Amino acid sequence: MARALLLAVFFGLVLLSPGAVYAEQPPQGLGEQLSEFAELVAKLWRFEITDTESRTVTLGMVVIALLSFGLGLVAARLLTHRLGLRAMLRAGFDEGAAHAYLSLAYYALAIIAFLTALRLVDIPLTAFAVVGGALAIGVGFGSQNVVNNFISGVILLAERPIKRGDLIELDQTFGNVERIGLRSTSVRSGDNIHMIVPNSAFLESRVINWTHNGSQVRLSVSVGVAYGSPTREVERLIRQAIDENERVLATPEPIVLFTEFGDNSLGFKALFWAHVRAMMDRMKIESELRYRIDELFREAGVVIAFPQRDVHLDAEHPLPVQLVERSES
Repeated sequence: MARALLLAVFFGLVLLSPGAVYAEQPPQGLGEQLSEFAELVAKLWRFEITDTESRTVTLGMVVIALLSFGLGLVAARLLTHRLGLRAMLRAGFDEGAAHAYLSLAYYALAIIAFLTALRLVDIPLTAFAVVGGALAIGVGFGSQNVVNNFISGVILLAERPIKRGDLIELDQTFGNVERIGLRSTSVRSGDNIHMIVPNSAFLESRVINWTHNGSQVRLSVSVGVAYGSPTREVERLIRQAIDENERVLATPEPIVLFTEFGDNSLGFKALFWAHVRAMMDRMKIESELRYRIDELFREAGVVIAFPQRDVHLDAEHPLPVQLVERSES
């Protein structure tokens, strides 16, 4: 919109300039054309956009302010996302905490760059009074969700209930946090699907953060064996499968529990710890243990139970049995 306005002003001044009508005037030399072009640029540079009580805001002042603000944003990003990230990682901060603090620092530097740009060209803040009033009315009537998500984003970056790289569960969907913005958060699922979640959802709904205090997570594998199986031998085989897996942590110590006398099986449950950064890590570790448990049970002759039913018929008279020949058609 601003670009279209500037182009309209530019062409309007070109058409109104004395050298615009070439059919009625003789050809001009290069020096005269350059002089007219410089005069046109000067007119554009001094073009008044608004006039306040203390200062007149011209197009040139706005251009200088925009350039200063752009350079300030580039400097802020360079300081926070490159130099600042390296410094914080060397200082011992984890990556998620470093990104959270640097995001807040970037937004603070962006505000400072904006105010500095206005100060450089001496543009008063009262020049934005009309825009600020219209923005306030818009916020009051139709931007409640935007403001809610903005405040929620600041809270997420400050309190860090979730941070970049965390494995979270939201509405029965697992994913890793990739970016926390001031309006929304980007979450990537195990299927490489990016979900854009409003920040308010993390404060208003139940969110499970699997790696809030680190990547060490307790996992479990359950198995049922047939009645009559040697229970102590079953426990030993399950523990052997756990000890052979390199991805299972030795501390805290894994536990094998005899959980129940089920309808069709004797239930066992293995509890162990592992480092999990993505949901696929958890699924792979549990799958590897199930493969190994099945192999050890087969070698030891332990039968993994399956559902069984005994059918009893209570009849007063013997049931008639009749053999029927199958007809060929």
